[in-house]
Amino acid sequence: MVFDNSQPIYRQIVDDFKKMIVRDELKQGEKIPSQREYAQNVRVNPNTVQRAYREMESMQIVETLRGQGTFVCASLEMKDQLKQEMAQALLENFISKMREIGYADEDTIKLLKHAMEANGGVGIDSI
Repeated sequence: MVFDNSQPIYRQIVDDFKKMIVRDELKQGEKIPSQREYAQNVRVNPNTVQRAYREMESMQIVETLRGQGTFVCASLEMKDQLKQEMAQALLENFISKMREIGYADEDTIKLLKHAMEANGGVGIDSI
């Protein structure tokens, strides 16, 4: 995992787990690596991983069972909610960045439509 200096590592770890849940790479009831294991795998301080796991527990994404490990507990409803929250954040960031570089909303929509069609997507007008 390559970390971005623009946000705390523990947040990036949480976001990575959210993405894996949303993409169905991690399912409800599945065990995730121990904090020590994960820290070694991604080469970060175990305290950072501990903070990320605590954050995910407080968000009710995972639960730790003493002596057994940490498991995904995100329900289907939570998975859908995470997906919507992540999409909303991406869209808000995209719109903000396009406005920062001087694009009018109408021009942004045209660019987005063109990019979607060029990448094999359905045209916006036909949705």
